[in-house]
Amino acid sequence: MPAPADATRPATDMAELLPSLPLETRCPPLPLRRYNGFWLPESVLTELPAIHARLEPRPSDVFLASFPKSGTTWLKALAFATAHRATHPPSDAGHPLRRMNPHECVQFMEMDPELRRDTGSLLEEFAQLASPRVLATHLPYCLLPESITAGEGAAASRVVYVCRNPKDAFISGLFFVKKVSSAYGAGASAGARAFNLEEAFELFCEGRVFAGPQWRHVLQYWEASMRRPKQVLFLEYERMLRDPEATVKKLAEFMGCGFSKEEEEGGVVDEIVKLCSLKELKNMEVNRSGGNQAGVRNDAYFRKGSSGDWRNHLTPELAKRLDKIVEEALQGSGFAFVDDGI
Repeated sequence: MPAPADATRPATDMAELLPSLPLETRCPPLPLRRYNGFWLPESVLTELPAIHARLEPRPSDVFLASFPKSGTTWLKALAFATAHRATHPPSDAGHPLRRMNPHECVQFMEMDPELRRDTGSLLEEFAQLASPRVLATHLPYCLLPESITAGEGAAASRVVYVCRNPKDAFISGLFFVKKVSSAYGAGASAGARAFNLEEAFELFCEGRVFAGPQWRHVLQYWEASMRRPKQVLFLEYERMLRDPEATVKKLAEFMGCGFSKEEEEGGVVDEIVKLCSLKELKNMEVNRSGGNQAGVRNDAYFRKGSSGDWRNHLTPELAKRLDKIVEEALQGSGFAFVDDGI
């Protein structure tokens, strides 16, 4: 597909460039700017030069990527529990995931609007972590640092991407925005309350949402996984739900920490799946009553965690309209979203 008119590599002085970028203010909780064909918060775009200049990936690093509300929380939990199972056995009563939200265990490398922390401090913390390090991002593939996208072989870090049916991603995102907007002030909260499904749907179809268009975000990572299968693992949320044990095994192999025969026979895979299940995480005290420093409650990250819930909210006409938009956008690419009825 042709590159958007605003396409460019990260500018050295993003603050100077920002005012000239297309602006979208109708999608709460944060104003968005279009850069390189994607809509992102100004606070995230401002941090791009620092990420590109200061991030120093290690060969053992794993970067978890996703479009918002596509299985991010679950993937973070699974990857963290799998990568650190030697230090933190999943059956341990004091496991970090029993004390912290998955987003505290695996942080975003760009400034996290929900935590109100700048990228500089996050990168400094990341540099101090022992290997294997796990970090997350909602950035589209085209905006990742070349230190991540250009490496090959054993010396390159790895990227794990999770995608979700766009109709479910839309519905999950709409509910999430309504839950968290109060943390961004009265204006954002009022905007979210007035943000009805029809208006939100129009913006989603136009791609004018955080990290949107969703299908272009997904397609870039899928294409990267085709070009660089040893560096980019592409997961589909619907298949993960169907067979989480197989997903954990595939994830471990890709991250370079495959399960031994003794671990599998000892039930370690099953223990990780159970620890990271929506039911288990949702019922943990930290996720029922805790929250982050920005005022976003941890329970906002857990809703149904299912596939096909869009049928309870979208009319057949709206669903067909979105399907057609996505089908036309993906035409000729070779990629198609998994049907949620698998």
